[in-house]
Amino acid sequence: MPQDPTERRVTVTGPPRRTVPPARLRSRGRHPQATGHYRPRTEIDAQTTLGHTYVRSLMRSQLRAGLTALAVLGLLVGPLPLLFAALPDARRLEWAVLGFGLYAPLVLLARWYVRRAERNERDFVRLVEDR
Repeated sequence: MPQDPTERRVTVTGPPRRTVPPARLRSRGRHPQATGHYRPRTEIDAQTTLGHTYVRSLMRSQLRAGLTALAVLGLLVGPLPLLFAALPDARRLEWAVLGFGLYAPLVLLARWYVRRAERNERDFVRLVEDR
C-alpha cells in the first residue's frame, strides 16, 4: 500500500528517562540508589512493557504456589476413594480419615499457601518500592 505523499515521518523525543549523574547517588542501607530514576511503581502505573513484566512475574509466582497447593491436595485426597474401595468393611476408618485425619494436612497446606502468597506479595512490594 503506497504512502500518501503528504504524510512524513515524525521523530518523537523526550527527556532521557534513566540518566542520573553520579553525584546524585545516595546510599540507603547496603544498596546504593539513584534519586532521580523511574521506580518500578512508575513503570507499573504507566503500563509499560517493564511494568507488565513485573506484574506478570508476580502472577506467575502466585500461580506456581497455587498449582503446587492443588497438586499436593490432589495427591492427598485423590487416593482416598481407592483406599476406601479396597477396604469395603472399614466404615469407621473412612469416618476417621475423613473426619480427623484429613483436616491436619489440609490446615498445614492452607497455612503454607497463605504464607507463600504473602511472601510473594511482600517480595513484589519490596521490588516495587525499591527497598
